[in-house]
Amino acid sequence: MRNLLTENRRYPAPAAFAAQANVDGTWWDLAAADPVAFWSEQAKRLDWAEPWHTDHSWEPALPQSDGTLSIPRAEWFAGGRLNVAVNCVDRHVAAGRGGKVAFYFEGEPGDRRTITYAELEREVAKAANTLTGLGIVQGDRVVLYLPVIPETIIITLAIARLGAVHSLVFGGFSAEALRFRIEDTGAKLLVTTDGQYRRGAAVAVKSAADAAVDGVASIEHVLVVRRTGDLTPDLPWTPGRDVWWHESVDRAPDTHQAEFFDAETPLFIIYTSGTTGTPKGLVHSSGGYLTHASWSHWAVFDAKDDDVHWCTADLAWVTAHSYVHYGPLSNGTTSVIYEGTPNTPHPGRHFEIIERYGVTTYYTAPTLIRTFMTWFKDGVPAEFDLSSIRLLGSVGEAINPEAWVWFREHLGAGTAPIVDTWWQSETGAAVMAPLPGVSTLKPGSALRALPGLTTRVVNDAGDEVPLGSGGYLVIEGTWPGMARTVWGNPERYRDSYWARFAEQGYFFSGDGAKYDDDGDIWLLGRVDDVINVAGHRLSTIEIESALVSHPAVGEAGVVGVADPTTGEAIAAFVIPAVSPADPRDPAAWVTLRDELTPLLRAHIADQIGPVAKPRDVFIVPDLPKTRSGKIMRRLLGDIVDGRPLGDTTSLQDETTPGQIELIIEAGR
Repeated sequence: MRNLLTENRRYPAPAAFAAQANVDGTWWDLAAADPVAFWSEQAKRLDWAEPWHTDHSWEPALPQSDGTLSIPRAEWFAGGRLNVAVNCVDRHVAAGRGGKVAFYFEGEPGDRRTITYAELEREVAKAANTLTGLGIVQGDRVVLYLPVIPETIIITLAIARLGAVHSLVFGGFSAEALRFRIEDTGAKLLVTTDGQYRRGAAVAVKSAADAAVDGVASIEHVLVVRRTGDLTPDLPWTPGRDVWWHESVDRAPDTHQAEFFDAETPLFIIYTSGTTGTPKGLVHSSGGYLTHASWSHWAVFDAKDDDVHWCTADLAWVTAHSYVHYGPLSNGTTSVIYEGTPNTPHPGRHFEIIERYGVTTYYTAPTLIRTFMTWFKDGVPAEFDLSSIRLLGSVGEAINPEAWVWFREHLGAGTAPIVDTWWQSETGAAVMAPLPGVSTLKPGSALRALPGLTTRVVNDAGDEVPLGSGGYLVIEGTWPGMARTVWGNPERYRDSYWARFAEQGYFFSGDGAKYDDDGDIWLLGRVDDVINVAGHRLSTIEIESALVSHPAVGEAGVVGVADPTTGEAIAAFVIPAVSPADPRDPAAWVTLRDELTPLLRAHIADQIGPVAKPRDVFIVPDLPKTRSGKIMRRLLGDIVDGRPLGDTTSLQDETTPGQIELIIEAGR
């Protein structure tokens, strides 16, 4: 059996990049000597109205007399007072940088807007005044059901400015998913749009928002941004409850006196995907979270004053919270936000945007990179100038080594460092990533924890596994950006993250991982993405990486499916490097399946071992992906096992599961 992990190339940090990097290798030693003091020093990068008196306190989950564990409680920078929005906007204007661009916005239809920090300060002030007029005060919850538009940034900052709590919901989620989040938070206000642009069409949104708030007692107002106008007619309207943005925010005073709030004041609630049970509303603080997001953006992305940063995540995802909303703004960085899908109106839209705005740091998901590989088999077309890029980033799931190399060679001119980041909604900001200019890069590995953080790979007993072995990925101790609790359910917070390894005091990430022989870490996906074939535990990520390394494969998704003999079996869904002559004919995909299946099964046996050979190989035109670029593997398993698919509204293309079902049926 060959070991893919030890066969990957190494890329030393370029000397020219290292000479200009924000951090160097000594930062790990400094942080290891006293992690709390390290984070306290990073917190000083922010503006505080009042200093804190205690750096950190921690009450772990401890055994109680009734056999339960106590509720863990963390606090960072106790007594300190700050305003998150002031740190992200006002202080840059006060320092004379108001003329600097904060955001370049590109709408899917092609509309564009440039917003300076001074303009952003005025817009946030107007929104804050409007919120106050709608009765929003410190501690109130506001739910946002918005696309990637400037108003989403503006209202998010305005909520933070008032000490209220925001919860962003992906604009493609169903009314039922939105309603759950509104009811769970007890939100007083919903902010939404009349419609949004998706895949070249104007789609109504307000009707879904109305369905979500119907009968919800806590909702007092619905603030509506006019985005699509006459393209989404018959707009439902409730007088007295519904308020137009352009009739309220746009007419409000453009100055606002900010207050300052305790460091532990909740900043936002973000919901996990809810793959088991109902979604969990993770609560993040103000001072600790902003410290972690701000420093990690500055260090991991080597933020420079002339950078143009593009994190491609939807603004509702935690990736965008930390690396669009708060990290870049706290550092006075210029960012790009784009409303649409990567192939609207053509597959090179992202490259066009990179060239137009001179993007220097580009942070995206491995799924999109693999999609680019299938769209552009010969690399990025010469018509696009991507020479402005100096650093690339990966987020969302483990990146295949082949995709990593393609990304670097075709978007990074073969020289740009790639910061392959690992973190979660629960962690708040990056936990593992290379430091550009310092780390020797390994395609497919996030390497090890950042300064001030410690990750370990442990077995069921909580003991660290030896080099070359796999187990559970945990984080030792606490850190400023960590979620403080689950909204309204602290017991679930304890049980989900701290109970399993309470004796060791480890935070359980839910991910599997391996050490290589150098002690660097390779992510193997969620523990529930491990397939148990007759007692053999196999990682979906590792199998997908092996499949993508075959020249006939453009992209792959692997799931475990029911099997009467082995309990679980492997089903592989493969997007081929070359599509059949008639891609609209399901039978043509079946013919291609019959040609490729023996080749791919033999390839997997060679790369990993015979036990990892897929029972089923399906050749398909696309995989079901969320707007954040993650493959919804659950849907693939549901299709094979014949289960109802449930809600698919968060998909980039809701027709994809149906196309796959037709191909599978044609091949039976």
